Amino acid sequence: MVAEPLVDLDTAVLEYKTADGDQLSLAATAAIPAELYTARPMRIFRWYAGQRHYSGEYWSATERDLVPHESRLEKAAAMIADFDPRVHHIVAQPFLLLANVNGKLKRHTLDYLLGTDYGPIVVDVVSPQRLAGDKAQVLTAWTRRIVQSLGWTYVVFTEPSPAVLDNVRFLSGYRRDWLINQEILCDIRFRIDELGGSSFRDAESRFAHRCKPLVRSALLHLLWRHELVFDVTRPLEASTILDVSQ
Repeated sequence: MVAEPLVDLDTAVLEYKTADGDQLSLAATAAIPAELYTARPMRIFRWYAGQRHYSGEYWSATERDLVPHESRLEKAAAMIADFDPRVHHIVAQPFLLLANVNGKLKRHTLDYLLGTDYGPIVVDVVSPQRLAGDKAQVLTAWTRRIVQSLGWTYVVFTEPSPAVLDNVRFLSGYRRDWLINQEILCDIRFRIDELGGSSFRDAESRFAHRCKPLVRSALLHLLWRHELVFDVTRPLEASTILDVSQ
């Protein structure tokens, strides 16, 4: 069991890059979430042959822009945040946190900052194998201590449920609203209250007069947007029962 690290909260400093590229440093207690929601990543995301990590960019429907990631696990975290209707901002590598921990200066760049209905959520993405180690335990402990002292939420994201990730990954293919047939989408929304308690197959059959692939795409888009909902912990199938979001 790792001992709780001693954190000098008065030394906590936050560094971030503004939307214009200027790097600012200030006491963590002076940080303003609204300014951090437009921050640029602290590090440059690189791609090169033979690299160990899977870097890339995920187009976020929440941000209407690309969100960079440095691993498949980070991409999964961004995708699941994008699927959550309570999330309004997804910022990659939003800031560097510095503080005196156990008498030594420690620094750590966070993976994501989420702006949500419940306030700022700071996310560290850590694999289960790494999280089991003492180094990661200490790192997440002192980071949590500082983040929570600001009145924000701190979350360590590890491997998500395979069923949830499979569903979100599949539905993310229908997140781009401009690719969905708007006439059919309006038709379904007009009758959406009729779909509560129906299976996905039955919901499709209610619009049999329409082009089936376009109806299916529209229904899946509504599931992505949570206008229609289902048990995301179970595989999405033709027999899956739908409900209408309240």
